[in-house]
Amino acid sequence: MAETKKTAAKAAPKAKAAPKKAAASGKQIKITQKGSPIGRIQKQEATLRGLGLGKRHRSKVLVDSPEVRGMIEVVKHLVIVEDAA
Repeated sequence: MAETKKTAAKAAPKAKAAPKKAAASGKQIKITQKGSPIGRIQKQEATLRGLGLGKRHRSKVLVDSPEVRGMIEVVKHLVIVEDAA
């Protein structure tokens, strides 16, 4: 009787997806912190740090991307957003 052996075929490694690029237009926005992170939930404080802010009246110019817009949405009551000219 012939035995049949199952051999595990090695799957080829999956190609990594290309990293998402920032806004194609290269548009930038200026974010100014107007509120204090004191007494806020930890997620909001961490989001401010992620945006490069931490103290009132400090500003950062960042690329206008969906990721940055999502972070701004979390702390929209603590920041002012304007176009960087």
